[in-house]
Order: sequence, then C-alpha cells, then structure tokens
Amino acid sequence: MRPRLLRAAATAVIAALALSACSSTSGNDTGSTAPDPAGGDAFPVTIDHAFGATTIEAKPERIATVAWANHEVPLALGIVPVGMAKANFGDDDGDGLLPWVEAKLAELNAPPPVLFDETDGIDFEAVSDTRPDVILAPYSGLTKEEYTTLSEIAPVVAYPETAWATSWRDSITLSSKAIGRSADGARLIGDIEGQIDAVKAKYPQLRSKTTMFMTHFDTTDLSQIGYYTAHDTRTRFFEDLGMRTPGSIAAASAGTDKFTGRQSAEQIDVFDDVDIVVGYGDEEVGRTLAADPLLSKMRAVASGSVVMLPGSSPAGTAANPTPMSVPWVLDEYASKLAAAADRVE
Repeated sequence: MRPRLLRAAATAVIAALALSACSSTSGNDTGSTAPDPAGGDAFPVTIDHAFGATTIEAKPERIATVAWANHEVPLALGIVPVGMAKANFGDDDGDGLLPWVEAKLAELNAPPPVLFDETDGIDFEAVSDTRPDVILAPYSGLTKEEYTTLSEIAPVVAYPETAWATSWRDSITLSSKAIGRSADGARLIGDIEGQIDAVKAKYPQLRSKTTMFMTHFDTTDLSQIGYYTAHDTRTRFFEDLGMRTPGSIAAASAGTDKFTGRQSAEQIDVFDDVDIVVGYGDEEVGRTLAADPLLSKMRAVASGSVVMLPGSSPAGTAANPTPMSVPWVLDEYASKLAAAADRVE
C-alpha cells in the first residue's frame, strides 16, 4: 500500500477537484445523480469518434465504462458508474480498484460498482446486465466489432481518432459532454492544469529536457528495446511537464499511428538526442540497462538519467496520465524526473 500521508493528501486533492467541478452523487451503485443546479448540457447530443458518430438522446442516468480509466471522469464529477473495468494491473491490494478510485468511492460513501473482468476482452454480457444508458470508452482500443456489439446495448463513446491515444484532456471533454456535464469537465481540466503548472514551477530543471518512455522489456534479451511513440499519452504527458519529445521519437512516430515502436540495440545511437529515459522496472532493471554493452552507450543511460517505475505499482500505472491519477502521483513522478534531469550531461 502507498504511505498513509500520500494517500491522505491525494484523497484531499481529488475531493477538491470534485468540489470545484460542482459535482454531486447519489452515493449508491445505481449510477444516478442529483439534479444539476446549472441545468447541464442540452440533449440530444452527438459525439463524433473513430467509428462515426453517437447520438445520446437524453441525459444518461446509468453510466457504464469499459477499458482503462474511463470511469474516472464520472467519478471525478461525483457520479458512480453502474459498472466499470476491473483494474488488472497496478492494483495494490487486489480489490480490482486503483487507490485513487478506492479513495474517491470512500469519499462518496459509495460501494464499488460492478467490476467487469476484461482479462480476456470485454465482457459484453456483464455490461448488458448493468442496463446502461451510455457506455464511455474514449480512452480505449475498441475494435469496430466490439463497438458494434456494445452499441446494441447502449450508445457508445469511442476514441476520437487513434486507439489508446486519447489525452486525459480529451477524455474529460468527451465523457463530460456525453453525460451532460461539459462545464464541470472544463473546470476539472482547469484544476488539473493548475496543479501541473505548480509542479513545473517547483521543478524548473524539467524545462525542455528531451525524454523517452520505454515499454516493458525482457532483461534476458536486450537485442531490441520498445518505446512509446509520440502518439502515446505517456509521451505526451512529458510536454505537459514542460519537457520535449526527442526528435528521434518524433521522426519514428511520423510514419505510424501505433503507440509503440521497436529499435535494434545495435542502432541505439539513434537516441543520442534523449536526455532522460523512463521505463518500467525496478532498480535491478536499471542496473541491467547500465551494464549492457550496447544500451549503456545511450547518453541518458551513461549519465544515469534514468527513471524506473515498477509497472505493477500504482506509481508506475499513474505514469499513464488519467483524470484522477494525475493528482495522485504528480509531485512524486515529477520529483523522480527532476532528479534524473539533474544528472543530464
């Protein structure tokens, strides 16, 4: 579990976000909400996405979400979904909830909603059983077939352009519009941006540092490394913090819409423009990188400007920014990046 003080502080931050967004909740698992004093958005509303357009005829009362983190927007606005995806990694106590979600449910005095087990894909029957009025999936990798099947259950908000590439801002914008809370969503974005600005001011050494994020890799075979492209939300979050995408990553990303790429270790010098490397793993993984005869030639690795994040931990999970994980881990993550920035040569 995370330290008590960090958990308490993050809970307070999430609570502040909810209050500033003028949110309300019924405090139960029905997914219903108290009347919006501002009246909310007008319905019907149409949302464009990668598979066409979805029209939601009336303000939804029962909200289901599938895929990673889409439940966080309604929760941040004080709405408990009727069902959401079970956390399949980064869960620190095995209850299927990430710690910031657990804290928010406790704040709302609400039991967990139905948790969909997506280990083997979307559980369409379980989603249907929750009788949703809308299904949120703006941050997802839905296939056309999955989208079509879900649409037989309820209107579906899919990703706008590219699978797994929807920014936390766009996730908030799309989901809040779909549930009739656009103004509250805009305020939530502003609150998170304010926190990010404060962290950037606290760690000025992050400014303009070029940073890449490695994917999970097998330390027994370092002949190739994986990395997240400029389309991925992990990479784009560096720009939120005042950092830059290296030219090497930008060039490799230009000809693809995929969110990951691979590079031969024999051509690792292509990443000479990288100041800081972030990756999943523990300190032992970092030492393995530094000891490898090829990967150790990377300027960032040679200078020790490496941040390793245990991928199964909440901190590692939160490096992929989502509306509620950003407040939870922002300062901790930025401090690690700042320490690496101090070692840049």
